[in-house]
Amino acid sequence: MTAKPIKLVSESKCYGGVQRVYEHESSILKCTMKFGCFLPPQHEKKKNLPLVYFLSGLTCTEQNFIMKSGFQRYAAKHSIVVVNPDTSPRGFDFPGEHDSYDFGSGAGFYVNATEEPWKSNYRMYSYVTGELPSVISSNFNVNVEKSAITGHSMGGHGALIAALKNPGKYKCVSTFAPISNPSECPWGSKAFTGYLGETKSAWKQYDATYIAKDYDGPKLEILLDQGDVDPYYMDRQLLPENLQSACAGNKQLNLNYRKQTGYDHGYFFIMTFMEDHFNFFAKHIC
Repeated sequence: MTAKPIKLVSESKCYGGVQRVYEHESSILKCTMKFGCFLPPQHEKKKNLPLVYFLSGLTCTEQNFIMKSGFQRYAAKHSIVVVNPDTSPRGFDFPGEHDSYDFGSGAGFYVNATEEPWKSNYRMYSYVTGELPSVISSNFNVNVEKSAITGHSMGGHGALIAALKNPGKYKCVSTFAPISNPSECPWGSKAFTGYLGETKSAWKQYDATYIAKDYDGPKLEILLDQGDVDPYYMDRQLLPENLQSACAGNKQLNLNYRKQTGYDHGYFFIMTFMEDHFNFFAKHIC
């Protein structure tokens, strides 16, 4: 496979491996995109390493997960390559693109927009599930047949729909406080109206709770952690119980929903349970 051009932006040794940031020209998004890539200590000697994608939440870039989560310790332990992209296209300055934290820049919602002016560039679903994996597989020593996906908040939503809409592509999926039923919450309603239009039936194709009801692919294991004092959970932005009900009605989906006492929505919560999630990945892809 011919390597797709990427440019090294930064690198730092970490837990015997190396944490890097790359950039490349995205043909899907029509802009320069950055992504983090952690290569474990074994990456120069061992072939066909397993791969995990992490999708971040609202307002984030590729830097938040790299700097705050502490995942590198566990990725190094299990010899897993970890890739984390930015959360939206950058550099277009569409009207209203930078006006709010929950729509536009830093808030791509991992959908393929169908509304103007977003539809030509805001195609994060195709980027995450198609173009980015192609870039990674052509440049790094990974086994794409041993991939998993995870994410936080908006990124948890992205991870869920990526796995549910592409049966067998990811061997498992995990999430931290995901937006589980975006069609029914304020964040999702705002984003979906802007990107997909006002016809709510069009929203269901990017809503994990609806997709889960009809999923008929290989059996899929899902790990979901949710803090019980998360303000967004209490404000009904996340709605994990709706996803839980949908999964309970589908024998092909096994959701392990863990309510974590005293934890909120931030990176201290993510950091605390990161080891559990990498142990979960290792069971399925290592």
